[in-house]
Amino acid sequence: MSRLQLLPYRKLAQVAEAAGFEWVRCRGSHNTFRTANGRVVVIPDHGSRVIVRPLLRKIIRDMGLTVDEYNDLVDSV
Repeated sequence: MSRLQLLPYRKLAQVAEAAGFEWVRCRGSHNTFRTANGRVVVIPDHGSRVIVRPLLRKIIRDMGLTVDEYNDLVDSV
């Protein structure tokens, strides 16, 4: 298993968009992204701070990605 690359919100939002998600709405500091088939993921926007590892793992799981797929998307963005 590959090591997770920790990212701030802006970079993670780019990864979500590269994975086929599009921004739907923002409520407070939480942004909701959705795919055409209805899969939803919520990503917190805490400025330039990185998203902590347990939360990042949950977001990746909600996106339906493996860690390797996630790392490939990070490298391509």
